Amino acid sequence: MKDVITVVGTGPLGLAIARRVGAGKHVLLADVHEETANTAAERLLDAGFDASAAVVDIASRASIEALVERATGLGAVTGLIHAAGVSPSMASAEVILKVDLYGTAVLLETFGDVIAPGGSGVVIASQSGHRLGALTAEEDAALATTPTEELLALPLLQDVTDTLHAYQLSKRANVLRVKGEAPRWGKRGARVNAISPGIVITPLARHELTGPRADYYNRMIQGSPVGRAGTPDEVGAVGALLMGPDGAFITGSDFLMDGGVTASWFYGDLKPE
Repeated sequence: MKDVITVVGTGPLGLAIARRVGAGKHVLLADVHEETANTAAERLLDAGFDASAAVVDIASRASIEALVERATGLGAVTGLIHAAGVSPSMASAEVILKVDLYGTAVLLETFGDVIAPGGSGVVIASQSGHRLGALTAEEDAALATTPTEELLALPLLQDVTDTLHAYQLSKRANVLRVKGEAPRWGKRGARVNAISPGIVITPLARHELTGPRADYYNRMIQGSPVGRAGTPDEVGAVGALLMGPDGAFITGSDFLMDGGVTASWFYGDLKPE
């Protein structure tokens, strides 16, 4: 059997990384929509990769555990690429916290139980978590280490109704969760890191750029030092570094790649509204 890389969320970012690290391995592509997963698998098959599709709902522990069982049945799981989630314009605050925050924590926990020696994982977080108002050290530690099934009951997550705030909390938690899981993954001889992209042109981003916060996002692009949005291939290059031998000394880290938006937010012309 071949080594297995599991991709959760078959959008452009996850696929961009998978194309760089999936040669010679079996790529298991999982998405909440069966048709989307099947289409992604067909595209990789047409490009010469060994791939198959699965359905997963990352808001459900049972669904994630079924995906882990499917992956381990195919071979040794040497990679996890987690690029699934919902944006502030797509769902309620409650759903965002359940999918983006809780779902990510369950994925890191369950795949951390089976990741093979030499394996690695990448979680796609967001620049948005870097602009969240300061949390206390205790709150950061709680997001990083609270048992997964107790996460959504944390006091700082109660009464969150604004979808952007829920998203920022979730993405901050993703990065902290990666830090919290890195020592445990290390005991299995594996690594895990996060990437916090800025605005990268994907169907999801295009949705945001024409949604209720379009002016907000366009202002970030125009006011950034780079002056443009990113591309999935640029994220894919960083993901490949983190998952490959050149990234062997990197774990528990987060790579902010946002064209300088966060730098300008705090120290330049992109002042908070």
